[in-house]
Amino acid sequence: MKRGDCELVGKTNFKTDRAKQHSSFYVVLLGATATLGGAMFGFDIAIIVGAGPFLVEHFALNDLALGWAYSSLLFGCVLGSVLAGQLTDRYGRRNILIWVALLFVLTSIGCCVAPTFAALVAARFAGGLAVGAVSVLSPIYVAEMAPPKIRGRMGATYQLSITAGILASFLINYCLRNAGEWNWRWMFLTGALPSLLFFAVLLKAPETPRFLFRIARGQEGRALLERLLGEEEAGIEAAEIEKSLATSLGAANRNGWPVLRRVLAVTFVLAILVQITGITAILEYTPLVLKSFGWLIDAALFSTFLTGGTNLLSTILSLWTIDRYGRRPLYILGSLGMAVSLLLIVILTLFNRAQGAVLLCLLLLFIASFASCIGPVFWTVLPEIFPNRARGHAMAHQFVGCLPVSVGIPPGWPDTDIRISCVHGWPAGVLRLASLARN
Repeated sequence: MKRGDCELVGKTNFKTDRAKQHSSFYVVLLGATATLGGAMFGFDIAIIVGAGPFLVEHFALNDLALGWAYSSLLFGCVLGSVLAGQLTDRYGRRNILIWVALLFVLTSIGCCVAPTFAALVAARFAGGLAVGAVSVLSPIYVAEMAPPKIRGRMGATYQLSITAGILASFLINYCLRNAGEWNWRWMFLTGALPSLLFFAVLLKAPETPRFLFRIARGQEGRALLERLLGEEEAGIEAAEIEKSLATSLGAANRNGWPVLRRVLAVTFVLAILVQITGITAILEYTPLVLKSFGWLIDAALFSTFLTGGTNLLSTILSLWTIDRYGRRPLYILGSLGMAVSLLLIVILTLFNRAQGAVLLCLLLLFIASFASCIGPVFWTVLPEIFPNRARGHAMAHQFVGCLPVSVGIPPGWPDTDIRISCVHGWPAGVLRLASLARN
């Protein structure tokens, strides 16, 4: 081989190595963004589980007030998702996420220093704005940044990070349970540190290439795609993005968004069904139900490690299955597992056989079915299914469908009857039935 040829090969290999380094850097950055966004989602939702019993003592709360402490975040979550969907299509994914990270920091501190119960509820509501926003923006960011070959796994990584955030909050709750009368304040304050880390990561993160194409900055978008995918694949992906934008705009101008109508209807129903499954109610109220079966508070709080651990391990399993077996088969399998576990709880309860340990095992089966199938597929499919030009608005649309289900019942949950509990989610009604049968 001639000297000139050797130099050419050397330069080519050097460029290839640098391209791989750039790609690896952005994939790692993408993973960190997805992980921290999902972790803050899970943490803020679940931290109230351990703090709740201590809030009752500190503020002398009745059941209705305790329900408001739990559900105030959900009210903010719905509003935050709608606002984020409106703003992200105008100002970008990354820019709004930066402000969301700052809001996480402020609300963690606000909950910690709340002088009154009303101030705590207000801080929780503001925290819900951040949770709702990140639940829309992080999946969009992941879907628009991830290379197609690993997009499913990255979507499942977001669900994994939610479960990790939930498990982390359970661990913090348990470790701080004997930290004095202000233990619940420290529980809330611990959320400020990962929020700051989330903010720092976002400062290094780029805007998504799809949004750059959307706002007529295609040259920057193509350069970013080359760093993520390499020159050849970037050209193909850029052409697909431009075609998608042109198609969605043309369809909108001719027929008033007919392409979106069926998609919105499907995702609207999926979003409601995810809430009706009652996964949130089960994760939040399992300690209270087990306590009603005679478990001590330490044992009931310790049970959250089992629910959180099952949630985490099952989501890890989904990283391996979601791109191998597809979205639809996993959704069907998960739905069957959840139905069977809750049907068994109903049967055992009717025959007065629902003991604490047996109930916990069936709840773990329910959580495993959701976390290994339903949750990862839901967060992966939503941003994949919508066209580029309307992705933010469309993602927010499905959260509006959750409004009557998510926030209608929790304030009255602790002292309501079975009929009302079932409206929030039939698993919540099953748990209430088991608890009343025990008592």
